[in-house]
Amino acid sequence: MKLFLTGKPGVGKTTAIIKVLELLQDKGVGFYTKEIREKGKRVGFKLVTTWGESYIFAHVDIDGPRVSRYGVDVRVLEHVIEKINGYSQEKFLIVDEIGKMEMLSGKFLRWVEKHLASHHPFIGTIPIRSRHPLVEKIRQRYNVWEVTPDNREAIPFRVLDLIK
Repeated sequence: MKLFLTGKPGVGKTTAIIKVLELLQDKGVGFYTKEIREKGKRVGFKLVTTWGESYIFAHVDIDGPRVSRYGVDVRVLEHVIEKINGYSQEKFLIVDEIGKMEMLSGKFLRWVEKHLASHHPFIGTIPIRSRHPLVEKIRQRYNVWEVTPDNREAIPFRVLDLIK
């Protein structure tokens, strides 16, 4: 089972993923992204793992490859996916998101491809407008649901119904 959520920025994809994780209890392993805000302004993003760790992934003050105004530390993402590899293949793989920042890592792209080709259950998020070949492949081959203001509350429960 492979399922991906998409939608406009800020519509609630990450919130839906967090709710799915709550509903799955301890059956999910992976990460989601969370904004870092200072004085009311977004200054970066951190990766929050299902095992309770968080890491600054992108920030206005980080040197390195940039996406918009954020410097991205791909080593953080690569560290997190290495840790995910140590978990049971029976758990649902949760990846929020397969976006521009994450796609700066060739290692991450290969890791996603490997899991797409496996029998490992996979729930992720993808940007609505990306034309990256991996995102296009996901759109063509797997279930992709658009999160909207009208359905965002129901989406986590629909996901749970699908995987039961």
